[in-house]
Amino acid sequence: MTTEDYKSMAQSIPHRPGVYRFLDGSDTIIYVGKAKHLKKRIASYFGEKKHQAYKTRTMVKNAKHLEYTVVDTEADALLLENTFIKKFQPRYNVMLKDAKSYTYLCIKNERFPRVFFTRKVTRDGSKYFGPYTSKWKTNQIFEIIKRLFPLRTCKYNLSEENINAGKFKVCLEYHLKNCLGPCEGLESEEEYNKRIDQVKNILNGNFKQVKEFIKAEMSHLASELKFEEAENMKERLSFFEEYQARSTVVSHTVKDVDVFSIEVDEDWAYVNYMKVVNGALINTDTLELKMNLDSELADILEYAIPEIRNKYNSIAPEVVVPFDLFLPDQDIHITIPQRGDKRKLLDLSEKNIRYFILQKKKLEASQMKKQTPAQRILNTLKSDLSMDVLPMHIECFDNSNIQGSYPVASCVVFKNARPSKKDYRKFNIKTVEGPNDFASMEEVVYRRYKRLLDEEKGLPQLVIIDGGKGQLNAAKASLEKLGLEKKITMIGIAKRLEEIFFPGDPIPLYINKKSESLKLIQQARNEAHRFAIGFHRDKRSQDFTTSLLESIEGIGPKTTRLLLSEFGSVKRIDEAKLEDIAALVGNQKAKLIKEGLANMMSR
Repeated sequence: MTTEDYKSMAQSIPHRPGVYRFLDGSDTIIYVGKAKHLKKRIASYFGEKKHQAYKTRTMVKNAKHLEYTVVDTEADALLLENTFIKKFQPRYNVMLKDAKSYTYLCIKNERFPRVFFTRKVTRDGSKYFGPYTSKWKTNQIFEIIKRLFPLRTCKYNLSEENINAGKFKVCLEYHLKNCLGPCEGLESEEEYNKRIDQVKNILNGNFKQVKEFIKAEMSHLASELKFEEAENMKERLSFFEEYQARSTVVSHTVKDVDVFSIEVDEDWAYVNYMKVVNGALINTDTLELKMNLDSELADILEYAIPEIRNKYNSIAPEVVVPFDLFLPDQDIHITIPQRGDKRKLLDLSEKNIRYFILQKKKLEASQMKKQTPAQRILNTLKSDLSMDVLPMHIECFDNSNIQGSYPVASCVVFKNARPSKKDYRKFNIKTVEGPNDFASMEEVVYRRYKRLLDEEKGLPQLVIIDGGKGQLNAAKASLEKLGLEKKITMIGIAKRLEEIFFPGDPIPLYINKKSESLKLIQQARNEAHRFAIGFHRDKRSQDFTTSLLESIEGIGPKTTRLLLSEFGSVKRIDEAKLEDIAALVGNQKAKLIKEGLANMMSR
């Protein structure tokens, strides 16, 4: 979308809150944004472009038109933005990375509910707690529940009718005292559900109620002189208190809060979430968000917080964050702590992010060591150029001529980061007269990919043009004629500062001079240049040879081609015997050739 396109609609954009959408040529939404002030926000995309990030410029360049929806409040704008992002999954919006399969603890919706952990959430009325990102932690909680509260593990349908009919018999779990035998009616549903309520308290972090329940049970058993059972309850209480001491207890003054912190690293944002219930930290996770445009930290958190709270079923009335932001739910209290226990919580959250990023970088470094050099280089190139696919097949073009004479071009091919010389191609320029590098580049690029399409051969993922913006835009015109501009990434490399240009973008990309990806681009550029120069030199040499023979009176193009085909060069023709030449062209022409060459060589 051009600045002129924006100017034509700028007057009609209101000074109101709303949601705007950039769409590409096929009317697919590629970016959704919210704004307190639509006119100002949209205008920022079409101002001084050199101050914009490369990805933002690319998004605007790929957009063909703009739509917007006016709403009453900023809260409405945020809600509508989230709705559109979930529905349309625009490629340039921040996306929450969620490829992991998390563990949940389930309290089954049934008589005498079972408690078990699962990775699958079924909408059947059962109660799910989590998700838990650490399987070790899930097992730890599950073991505590089993130690404290005997519960059934069987899958029997313990309806009142089935129990009264005596359909089931107690199993080994009953004899091991891990279950109290509800299947034979040895325990009432009321007593069983009291323990289920305490399981819910543990999973919700309500440890105080659990301790009070165990103490009450212990006192009740002691009053009935059941001292052995009371001692058993005392051991359970000690076990539970030991577990509680290992849990991160924040403060008696902090109740139910969600803590969020954020850091950005290149193309990724990391949001740490800590769930605190009744002063106890019961869950924590660091989530990754792919930043397809450079976004403000507040915008990222405003998107992530509702998503994460929904994912973890949080109803905490307060969120602790590092800076001011806006949330659509006006009932949530936002706290930006400067000191005290909540500040310590935020510091702990930020520390978790730093450890997460450090661990991720170590893992990536380890994986990089396992990669082949080609895989490492291509992954770096893909990242540097913000490509969607790995550039396994690369082609590079270069022109060569001297003041418009002998115009030729070359195409070199790299596969898996190595030259594939059998796929190199030479081009004689056919439609361009005079020194016109732009038109020559447009011709050869069109011819190359028209032929690949006609022959149904594979297209490259990356095309490199040796030259600046002029040659690059000429090559882009050819891809557009063939409908390939969205299927192939194309760049130009300018020699002076090794700048990387993208079609239609005046601001160059600078890749670190020590980067392996830049070295690969330079290698392809240098190889294309060498191949083009060699072809140009051969063509000049062949033309000189042809002119030399044709300058002999009585010798024409047909005879020249015949001689060169047989002998290969003027020197070998001159050294050949008269009878050998005569066998090809006859005695009379053979004498003319020998005499003519003798005169030229003696000069």
